[in-house]
Amino acid sequence: MNKILLIIQREYLTRVKKKTFIIMTILGPVLIAAMIILPAMLADWNDGTIKRVAVLDEVGWFTGKFKDQENIEFYNVMQDLDTEKEAALYKQGDLLLYIPKTELSIPVSAQLFSTKQPGLDVTSYIKSVMKHEVENQKMLAKGIDPDVIKSIKANVNLETFRVEKDGSEKQSFTEVEVGIAIFAGIMIYFFIFMFGAQVLKGVMEEKTNRIVEVIISSVKPFQLMMGKIVGIALVGLTQFLLWIILTGLLIVVFQASYGGDMTTGLQSMTQQNQMIPQEEMSTINIQPNKFAMVAEILDSINLSAMVLSFIFYFLGGYLLYASLFAAIGGAVDHEADSQQFMLPVSIPLIFSVTMSGLIINQPDSSLSVWLSMIPFTSPVTMMIRIPFGVPVWQMWLSAGILIFGFVATTWLAGKIYRTGILMYGQKVNYVILWKWLRQKN
Repeated sequence: MNKILLIIQREYLTRVKKKTFIIMTILGPVLIAAMIILPAMLADWNDGTIKRVAVLDEVGWFTGKFKDQENIEFYNVMQDLDTEKEAALYKQGDLLLYIPKTELSIPVSAQLFSTKQPGLDVTSYIKSVMKHEVENQKMLAKGIDPDVIKSIKANVNLETFRVEKDGSEKQSFTEVEVGIAIFAGIMIYFFIFMFGAQVLKGVMEEKTNRIVEVIISSVKPFQLMMGKIVGIALVGLTQFLLWIILTGLLIVVFQASYGGDMTTGLQSMTQQNQMIPQEEMSTINIQPNKFAMVAEILDSINLSAMVLSFIFYFLGGYLLYASLFAAIGGAVDHEADSQQFMLPVSIPLIFSVTMSGLIINQPDSSLSVWLSMIPFTSPVTMMIRIPFGVPVWQMWLSAGILIFGFVATTWLAGKIYRTGILMYGQKVNYVILWKWLRQKN
């Protein structure tokens, strides 16, 4: 046991002292915080550029309908298309919106000319205004007052509540849960492959450099494999915890300096993307308490359970796959030879990621439950299901099977590692691996 601890200490200290570990530990939280902070900051950013749009309306329905926006100005023109195109595009540098008169007198199409690609805000606003006006004209033609239709429109706010076994109710937010589920599953997938690859690379380097021959003169091959796997697992766990702490600190510091309200910019960005016509803005009067909403969202998510589950399934999934990666690294001599064994081992994990869409839509389906029980797919699948609520018995059963799977794969990988670590120059295939597995101790 002392020898395994020494190997764990060596693997851990060697990697945490590397410049790459220090750089990624600092850079990771910065990038994660930037993905959260930058959209809020840039949503309110405006470089002062005003886009001017000349409107050539041959139908006459849209005169005065296009209202000036924060960064868009409209003005009407009356001459023919070629003349106005020359004047607007090449002399003034503006855009030209051409609404041709049709035989049926219903302008369901228009043409926007520009020397540069128009922004999404321009095209979205133009389409929304035209759609709104065409619908009004059609209703008037049928003898329907548009104001009557507008008065009966309603915004429906659907709140979802999860009823617990004790009868208590807690509000849930499906969109937030979906985002957390996808993020947690991808992070598990990313960490398992990243640190599992380090195990494979480390074993191959020691084997290629013949360092392993010196090491196993003092320790058993299985002790060496376990020490390397656990040591690198602790490195990954350390980096993950540092990422959580540093990311949280960066977000708290930003909120304090930014005024404590990151949602203002995001709300502004949402309104700009929707570009709701001025006629409809008066009907929208939803001003939720943003801080209360954030508090409700955080309260609906069991963050402690999420973090603990993430740590467990990361460690369990990593230990399972790292033992297989260590066996592959000990069996082959060159990195190119490892590819034929890496793909079959990685397929279950990749499959669980590709099935994430189905799991999110049907978290309680029989397929989702089975994938969360199979140890090769459970780390990703269970992390995707947990935000939606998983029965306790399923979590315990999944955890138990994952632990059993880790023990079984470690035992099998140890048999391959013990034989292959001292094999040089032999082209390894699945037949040879099977022979090594059948060898008695």
